[in-house]
Amino acid sequence: MSTASATARPQVLADLLPASRLRDVALVLGGAALTGLAAQISVPVPGSPVPVTGQTFAALLVGTTLGASRGLSALVLYALAGLAGLPWFAGGTSGTSVSFGYILGMILASTVVGALARRGADRSVVRMAGTMLLGEALIYAVGVPYLAYAADMSLSAAIAAGLTPFLLGDALKAALAMGVTPTAWKLVNKQR
Repeated sequence: MSTASATARPQVLADLLPASRLRDVALVLGGAALTGLAAQISVPVPGSPVPVTGQTFAALLVGTTLGASRGLSALVLYALAGLAGLPWFAGGTSGTSVSFGYILGMILASTVVGALARRGADRSVVRMAGTMLLGEALIYAVGVPYLAYAADMSLSAAIAAGLTPFLLGDALKAALAMGVTPTAWKLVNKQR
């Protein structure tokens, strides 16, 4: 690939760093660590086995800033490390639980929002809003049915316990992400 065509290729924020395997490894490790740290921000929700955490925000931010393949790798690493016993799921837990479906959904969401970011979905507030809402919908699309199965509850009970109480918080997380990434691009473009 020529230099001209390489620079014309759409980018995510992580692509602005000098390219190397070491960069990609560091970004994947950093994305997994950020998600693990954000999961420690954990607030119990009365009547729900699923807490409010920062990991949803981190997973979506990892996807949009790293892109699909690195976002996927970071979230898979996060999940595998937690399954192996590293206590960095919500509230310092590890292994599987009734909320593990949300982690699986985060893997999917990070990949999808990363692919959309590579197509420019992270450059404006409006496009970023749609990207974040899609990402959150994907997390719930996997997490809520898993919760219903793992907790042996009806789908309507799982929606009441694992979706409804989180909508306001997720809207706030999406609003934060809508401001962060487009603002970062504006700063980068001013530097160029």
